[in-house]
Amino acid sequence: MKRWVFGLAALAAAITPAMAQTSGTLGKIKERGHVICGTSPGVAGFSIQDAAGRWNGFDIDICRALAVAIFNDQDKAKFVPLTSKDRLIALQGGEIDVLPRTTTWTLSRNLGQGVTFTAVNYYDGQGFMVAKKLGVDSATKLGGASVCVAQGTTSELNLADYFRKLGMTYEAAAFGTSEEALKAYESGRCDAYTTDISALAAVKLKLQDPEAYAILPEVISKEPLGPWVRTGDEGWFNLVRWTVAALVNAEELGVTQANVREMVKSTNPEIKRFLGQDGKFGEAMGVSNDWVVRIIATVGNYGESFDRYLGGQSRLKLQRGPNALWTQGGLQYSPPFR
Repeated sequence: MKRWVFGLAALAAAITPAMAQTSGTLGKIKERGHVICGTSPGVAGFSIQDAAGRWNGFDIDICRALAVAIFNDQDKAKFVPLTSKDRLIALQGGEIDVLPRTTTWTLSRNLGQGVTFTAVNYYDGQGFMVAKKLGVDSATKLGGASVCVAQGTTSELNLADYFRKLGMTYEAAAFGTSEEALKAYESGRCDAYTTDISALAAVKLKLQDPEAYAILPEVISKEPLGPWVRTGDEGWFNLVRWTVAALVNAEELGVTQANVREMVKSTNPEIKRFLGQDGKFGEAMGVSNDWVVRIIATVGNYGESFDRYLGGQSRLKLQRGPNALWTQGGLQYSPPFR
């Protein structure tokens, strides 16, 4: 055991700036002076512009964290709003560097499209919203219903699979964007509207009379969401993946936006390594060794970001559910920083 511990310490000490591998994408970002992130045109809680035009949200924090890790400046993050149909094409074509935009990790997307999923930052599932006057309290009672759905999303196939599995008929009304689908639904074009449950909670707030609508209890799919990168650049992939992991690990270790500067002084070897006081893991990824400190000081840990945009401090008031830490019965789990 002692030999193994010594081996880890020696490995960490041996990583020098000369060994740092600045990836092609990261090198271009540094030369350009900012990181370009794809985002949705506007989903409350995840990515939306305020009255001053500044982007905010749970997914936006991922991009700001990357900007801080690279430049020590969250405003070095630039945002490109993309529809569901265009988001992966924009990433493939190099219009953006990373796509932290409510995009589900699926096998077909990960094969042959030139894009790679990095890490789950939100576990979601698809559901249905209906008008209360319809008198429907379960998705199992939607037989024969018309359902508004956005094109270019996993929601279309999930919708077909669900009704086929239950042997029910339905009419799908597919629209080019989520906004168009919602507008059509509110105008009475469809009996139900379907998308991820977190998005249903967000769009429900946009409706003229939110209390007139209900989100049905059934969750009909698994929707692991998180940032995507282009395939073939392992260095950039690693930085994005470990940035998401850093937010989760910080919450687990009790490192917060308020105490991170003090936690740097900790004698706990795990925290010292995590915050860059031991080893040169940041430099090995092409950023400074205090990259995690920078990130947490700017956007906070995973729980703080969740609470701010999706949880108790937000209008959505979503429960953590599967997005709670693994130590609290959830699925959020960071690989070890060692």
